[in-house]
Amino acid sequence: MAEERIARRLAAILAADVAGYSRMMGADEEGTLAALKAMRRELIEPKIAEHQGRIVKTTGDGALVEFASAVDAVRCALDVQRAAAERNAAIPESRRIEFRIGINVGDIISDDGDIYGDGVNIAARIEALAEPGAICLSDNAYVQIKGKLPLDAADMGEQQLKNISQPVRVYRIRADGAAARPALSLPERPSVAVLPFQNMSGDPEQDYFADGMVDDIITGLSRIKWLFVIARNSTFTYKGRAVDVKQVGRELGVRYVLEGSVRKSGDRVRIVGQLIDTASGAHVWAERYDRKSDDIFALQDEITLSVVGAIEPSLRLAEAERVKRKRSDSLDAYDLVLQAQPDVYSRDPARAPHALALLERALALDPAYALAHAYAAETHHTVFNRGGYQEASRSASIRHAEAAIAHGQDDALALAFAGFVIGMDKHDRAAAFAAFDASLAVSPSLAVTYILGSVILSFGGDSERAIEWVDRALRLSPFDPWRSSAFVAKSVAHFKLGQYEEAAAAARKAVQSAPGFAMCYAVLAGALVKLGQIDEAKATAARVTELLPGFRCGRAFSAAGWTKSLADPMTETLRAAGLPE
Repeated sequence: MAEERIARRLAAILAADVAGYSRMMGADEEGTLAALKAMRRELIEPKIAEHQGRIVKTTGDGALVEFASAVDAVRCALDVQRAAAERNAAIPESRRIEFRIGINVGDIISDDGDIYGDGVNIAARIEALAEPGAICLSDNAYVQIKGKLPLDAADMGEQQLKNISQPVRVYRIRADGAAARPALSLPERPSVAVLPFQNMSGDPEQDYFADGMVDDIITGLSRIKWLFVIARNSTFTYKGRAVDVKQVGRELGVRYVLEGSVRKSGDRVRIVGQLIDTASGAHVWAERYDRKSDDIFALQDEITLSVVGAIEPSLRLAEAERVKRKRSDSLDAYDLVLQAQPDVYSRDPARAPHALALLERALALDPAYALAHAYAAETHHTVFNRGGYQEASRSASIRHAEAAIAHGQDDALALAFAGFVIGMDKHDRAAAFAAFDASLAVSPSLAVTYILGSVILSFGGDSERAIEWVDRALRLSPFDPWRSSAFVAKSVAHFKLGQYEEAAAAARKAVQSAPGFAMCYAVLAGALVKLGQIDEAKATAARVTELLPGFRCGRAFSAAGWTKSLADPMTETLRAAGLPE
């Protein structure tokens, strides 16, 4: 009887398993198993089929896959690791499904659908050498794909593998084709890396300008207490390289990346910047600046302030949207404050209870949380100013504002809101501007400080300085969420100066920015009366009482601390428009 012939063939074998699987199962068996099954169904199996692989078997957290081509095997592994990294970006590190992959090309024995031999064993052994998210190749596999795929592999040298008689040279790659680095976990705070700006001028001497501006932007962002900013030495390793911002996010452990370019032509400079969410690839902010380059250092300072000033509110809004997607039982104090932010910023008394409930939870977790106190102060101020002037709300707003100042001497935003409430509800302008000055010392580019300060200046009768602060704020952040307050302040300032056309123009912008805010219509009605446009003034004044039925000029102006030299003429004007004194 003839001896049965053993079926042998050459194949590319991919072995994979989940890093930290036992730990994850110990912490949450059902959740880990469900996540792994979903990853296999939605990601791994489709990628294997796409690259013409065959799943030989799965073993708990592992898988053994056969390919006819080493190129197909490596392409599949790269696609899986890239997709897994994108999927993991928004997941806490402790719950991430991260794969280690090893690939070998060798002779295998096939028997009843399974495969055996050193070709399989080597793949399994080198998989154990891979870091989470990385791919290791045997020398045999690397020779097959070298020159066919744009990879930069790190040579790990010869490795003595368990139960393999001869050492095997191993190479390591990562999903973007460069030598592998382990992915870094995201810090608790929102995090940003500022990449070197590209010099598009064709003049190497312009590098100093672009690099200097990036240095200053990093410094400016570093002053924002709630933001984690990667140091220059780390980000400048990417200079001159074409990069994938998602990969940068994984390598540096950041949620956002700021990139840009500088182009100089003649006496003009164009700077383009964009802030990108590394998890989704979505643009959070983008802007283009065209300026004359008469004084290159003054231009550098101007653009730096503008970029930092515009990024801060954009990041806050992006973070608030991100936190909306988190489970309510996983929210810490920072997340609770971000969830409250849209209600705080709405300045709607009807939304105040929801904001205050979230802020109280945050303060229960962290009683010294300055921004939570500041947001609570602003929310109580909204209830006082637009909800009936209840003394309890005013007292609460002042109490939280003073707590924000006490706990937040290094928190520019907390100081800005606290100063505003102290000025509006306590009528202590000296204390308000001590807080504003402290805020600007921490973060000179924080537009909302100038906006809220301009309101206190305007209502206090310091019209020229109020207009100056408004203009500075809107240069820093033209679309700031608080810009309606800036336009109100500017309108009131022009009114006091007798500049009624300018007062009406600013008030119209306030109405456009915040059509539900009664004071925007009140200051517009006052300017229109002075311009002799009585019918429009009366129609505008009617809108005030629709939005705020209990509106009384004297009570509104005294509650907000308007100086008498401003409140009296405005009250007289609004009486002519039909508003009650």
